[in-house]
Amino acid sequence: MSRKLHNEELHRLSPDAYRSARKLPVVILLDNARSQHNIGSVFRTADAFRVEKLYLCGITATPPHREIHKTALGAEESVAWEHAADTVAVVRRLRAEGYTVVAVEQAEGSISLDGHRLAPGRRYALVFGNEVRGVGEETVALADYCLEVPQFGTKHSLNLSVTAGIVLWHALHPLFPLLDEG
Repeated sequence: MSRKLHNEELHRLSPDAYRSARKLPVVILLDNARSQHNIGSVFRTADAFRVEKLYLCGITATPPHREIHKTALGAEESVAWEHAADTVAVVRRLRAEGYTVVAVEQAEGSISLDGHRLAPGRRYALVFGNEVRGVGEETVALADYCLEVPQFGTKHSLNLSVTAGIVLWHALHPLFPLLDEG
């Protein structure tokens, strides 16, 4: 018979240890996200998967914010983040720094997530869009490629934070051994 583990048995990093710990070679861009609950949830997911940084672009709210904290549960204190007024400018800068930019969007030629893995040895910028409009058209055009979560129901999209969790788990889990190195 199993039992739930207590928090102290999980051996999680302290916020200070987290900030200095090795990160996966991935950054997340939120392109004009409207919901502070989604933003907080993405902070928490970014913490769980130890991504390098979170870029909050355009109208995306920033900490400190009560509604972000409600779902982030303190991850806004551990995950490095930056606000930028213009998503396109951040995408251009990251591309110049050697990141492969991946827009998570339903687009012509998008790649299905179920057949995709990030390549070890590369750095990635994953762009997630507005809850209604998705990733901006100019950002989609600048992306190296688009990644799409397969769906089989009547709705054309998933919640932003749900999409981020699915994409990050699926795309990043082959890279998890990197977190144990060095």
